[in-house]
Amino acid sequence: MKQRAFLIVLDSVGIGAAPDSSDYADCGANTLAHTAQAVNGLNVPTLKNMGLGNIPSVIPESIPIQGVPAVDQPLADFGAMREVSQGKDTTTGHWEMAGLILKKGFRVFPANEPSFPPELISEFETHTGRKVIGNKAASGTQIIEELGPQQMRDGCWIVYTSADSVFQIAAHETIIPLDELYSACKTARQLCNHLMIGRVIARPYIGKPGNFKRTENRRDYSYPLPEPTILDRLSQNNINVITVGKLDDIFMGHGITKSIHVENNSDAQHAVIEMAEQQTNALIFANLIDFDMLYGHRRDPRGYAQALEASDVFFAELINHIKPEDILIITADHGNDPLFKGTDHTREYVPLLVYRKDIQGKTLGIRQGFYDVAQSIASFFMIDPMPRGKSFI
Repeated sequence: MKQRAFLIVLDSVGIGAAPDSSDYADCGANTLAHTAQAVNGLNVPTLKNMGLGNIPSVIPESIPIQGVPAVDQPLADFGAMREVSQGKDTTTGHWEMAGLILKKGFRVFPANEPSFPPELISEFETHTGRKVIGNKAASGTQIIEELGPQQMRDGCWIVYTSADSVFQIAAHETIIPLDELYSACKTARQLCNHLMIGRVIARPYIGKPGNFKRTENRRDYSYPLPEPTILDRLSQNNINVITVGKLDDIFMGHGITKSIHVENNSDAQHAVIEMAEQQTNALIFANLIDFDMLYGHRRDPRGYAQALEASDVFFAELINHIKPEDILIITADHGNDPLFKGTDHTREYVPLLVYRKDIQGKTLGIRQGFYDVAQSIASFFMIDPMPRGKSFI
């Protein structure tokens, strides 16, 4: 049978503080509910009819999503997932979703300068032939405004981190060519492996002092995968794996038949619709990045809400392409509450909607581990089960 699974990750769209949120200083975070409150209610009729508003009922002490009430006959199965890996970053969330677990989380670094060990910075400078400035935790846009003029004048690297396990390298595209920036990131990736740093990220920008702008030429370089994922398993069984967004970077190309690398929601959604019109016998796995990158980290609830409402229109179109033999899974990788303190991710449950044409939805409860997604996809395609997780199909 030529069947398709669509796995759409709404990057950072959490739905309430996880039971261990106190370990991350994230008690009280709720990305969806707080975003909805900030705009006096969300207008997402497709997601509402699928059962998004039913999910808070399965989460203890959760908050209703203003404008998104529960419906009596949801079109999709609904529930929430609790992450069991240590951490609250993109790589950890996506890897667990693909069947892995990180019992020991990636290493994070202190906020104050210097964040990274002197020997790491010294090795990086020696290998790349350029000096480093920054070396502290910072907002990407703010540190470029602060240090961009010096970076342009001296031709150095801006290196910074965040509350996540990231080694980020910013450089002006007219001062340091993209190829050199990407090469430096590959060097940093090798230097960072023994420290178990989750991602090295290229952060190119353009413009003049006072008017800098980051470009969409970002690239992520992930820590090496510790074992095969559901992507590898599907590929080995001659099932196409099509990724959309930054997933080729997160999974280092492993198990991926075709990658469509885009850096915004609109392009990703367009690519998913194209794949829905063209592909058979495939997993179409997409990450919608704008929620996190443009609105969560920048604490912009209105922009966050607008992105959710635009995505609801996308889901209305996508559902028209879902055939009886297909499945659509909508979830997230972590939270990033735009009304919460700081500018970093939040440890939250993530929503889970599972749509199959003409099948009325039911509750899936709380799933203990994002890897239930991988197990369910294995079950859907009738391949050997993954090492961990319980199928919700």
